[in-house]
Formats: sequence, C-alpha cells, structure tokens
Amino acid sequence: MTVTALTLAVSGCGILGGGSPRNLDVISVSSPQFRDGAPLPDDYSCKGGQGNPPLRWSGTAGAKSVALVVDDNSPRSGPEVLWVVFDIDPATTELGMNDVPRGARQGKTTNGKVGYTPPCRRDGRYRFTVYALNAKLDLKQGADLAETLESIASHTIARGRLTANTIE
Repeated sequence: MTVTALTLAVSGCGILGGGSPRNLDVISVSSPQFRDGAPLPDDYSCKGGQGNPPLRWSGTAGAKSVALVVDDNSPRSGPEVLWVVFDIDPATTELGMNDVPRGARQGKTTNGKVGYTPPCRRDGRYRFTVYALNAKLDLKQGADLAETLESIASHTIARGRLTANTIE
C-alpha cells in the first residue's frame, strides 16, 4: 500500500491526515527535551544517536491500551511513518529516551523496518502522536504498517500530539 493510500485509509483519526471527523477526547503530550512547535534536538535525529526522545502524556484514563505513532507530515515530501508502538499498558504515562515500554510491540515503519527511525530532514515536521485505544490490538511484533495504522484508527478514543518543527 502506498503512503498516499495509507493517508487516505487512516486519516479519519488523524494518524497521518490532519483532521478527525469523530469527537475524540484530548491527550496532553509533552517532552522534557523540547516544546510543541520547537525544533527536535539533534540528539534524536539520525545525526545524534540517542534514539527516541522521552515523552510524557496524560488523559488516557479508560483506555484498554495506548499507541504511539511518529511521522513526518511535511507537505513537500509527503507523510512518512518513523515509528509505531502499540499495546502500551494504559497505566503507562511516559516513555524513556531510547525505550519501548515493557509488553509493548512495534510495527513496521514506512521504510519497512521495526523500531524508531531517527529523522534526518532538517525541514521536517515531526509529530509524536499518542492514541488511547478501546482495545489491545490483535497484531504481532513487526506488523505491517497499513494494518497497524488501520487498527489504531478503528480503536482510537482519544488523541494528543507533540510536534517538532525542524531539527536543531
């Protein structure tokens, strides 16, 4: 499935698209390393080697699981998924630097790899989106990107996002 088709398939929950036709509850997402709209520190890019930045969130009460999707939604290059983590325990409210919560699974990214793909484009628009889901996903580690995003979209009850505009 192409990225364009992925965008159309899952834009209902704003996974790659911008809007959301459903009224979703809001999750607050933050990082001790950067503010919303600020540049992503170079340490978390392909030049830094630190892996994923630490994240914190609140507003997932009532969820059966949590998912995280990191993408670059730059208008010039089109959307690219850099990381997908799902089946995060709903009691979890933070993600450490270069960490995957115990019991969570990772799906494939746009490049077909499993795990965090550090962003490289200095002018990218990197979105760290946390989803509260009404179910655990019936998917295996390394699940196909399209299948994972569709499953997240169909189970989303709340969403929050932290965006890094460019890389420091």
